[in-house]
Amino acid sequence: MLTNPVVLSVLVMTILCLLKLNVLIALILAALKGGVLSGMSLGDTIATLIGGMGGNAETALSYILLGALAVAIGKTGVADILARKIGKMVEGRRAIFVLLIAGVACFSQNLIPVHIAFIPILIPPLISVMNKLKIDRRAVASALTFGLKAPYVMLPVGFGLIFHNIIRDALIDNGMNVETNMVWKSMLLPGIGMIIGLFIAVLIAYRKPREYKDIKLAKPDIKHEGMSKEHIGALIGAIAAFAIQIITKSLPLGAIAGLAIMMGFGAFKWKELDEMLNGGISLMGFIAFIMLVASGYGAVIRATGGVESLVEAAAGMMGGSKAIAAFIMLFIGLIITMGIGTSFGTVPIIAAIFVPLCMTLGFSPAATICLVGTAGALGDAGSPASDSTLGPTAGLNVDGQHDHIWDTCVPTFIHYNIPLLIFGTIAALIL
Repeated sequence: MLTNPVVLSVLVMTILCLLKLNVLIALILAALKGGVLSGMSLGDTIATLIGGMGGNAETALSYILLGALAVAIGKTGVADILARKIGKMVEGRRAIFVLLIAGVACFSQNLIPVHIAFIPILIPPLISVMNKLKIDRRAVASALTFGLKAPYVMLPVGFGLIFHNIIRDALIDNGMNVETNMVWKSMLLPGIGMIIGLFIAVLIAYRKPREYKDIKLAKPDIKHEGMSKEHIGALIGAIAAFAIQIITKSLPLGAIAGLAIMMGFGAFKWKELDEMLNGGISLMGFIAFIMLVASGYGAVIRATGGVESLVEAAAGMMGGSKAIAAFIMLFIGLIITMGIGTSFGTVPIIAAIFVPLCMTLGFSPAATICLVGTAGALGDAGSPASDSTLGPTAGLNVDGQHDHIWDTCVPTFIHYNIPLLIFGTIAALIL
């Protein structure tokens, strides 16, 4: 197992990221390592990497346009007015503030399924409030990642319904008949583990005040708290962007419509459109490129054939013990998702091998759902290439004081992957 190209590739990526090498470069080097170890040539590895980048092309475009929309909304000052009102509401209660952000993030997965689209709009204006309250941004990163992940793990609504249907279809395709309403019941205990991880992060690990430099960000001159035509246009544009995304299933269309509506209301002028797009690239461009390379990296991981050999090697270590088998399967899921960076894309890959293995070992359908679903969810938090970590970093690092690896990836890895491993194993044994 220790010579497996997937394991070594993910290990290289993790170590390089922890050593603060640029995530983009770390992904490329890790992909080259995995490809060469599997017997692929450097040329074939690069070709696979580049060929696989198209898998996240729409996501990358969405992030750029979303960044432009966030810059346009910020230009009107409406988000700053909202931030002031939120600041007055919390009045020094740091934990309440952070848990409120976690709640808003949860709504982005089900009530208004926009995923990370709200982060560059809502979080940057709240940075000054966080600084005033001396909130440790690691707690906020943990809250955001919880909200982006826990709802789809536990609740069959919005993105959660999509995830649960993927699990259902993957199990059916591999010979196990299950229904969608079985999934949330099997995933409830692992989800409770994530809730415990959130409270440990907010109330214990990062509850102490943390000082940040009060770096002034470019803000509009807000002369009054009233709603101007530009403010109304910004709100309508944001709502339209989210609504059109939900209706058309296309975030780029939603963002373009939002920008057009804002321009129609005079929130910015035609000649300022370049400024908005340049600002969007500045805010979200790096994330967009990472998502492109992450998609290519996932393609290399799959092309190595290391996933199948990894599971086969692990099967020989289980010794017929359900407890050992459950833990090893979940740990494999952690390794794979850390590399690929998406829970949704991991499930079909691992289900083809996990389902027959679970049948052989005597796991029930409910336990198999738990193992496949939790193994897929593991690693989404903590992965340097996941939008569940990249999104929070984009919002919290607008002033350059929040490190992607040590302030987002490491905290979320500790507070969510460890509980998922523990509670997922327990759930698989009792279901």
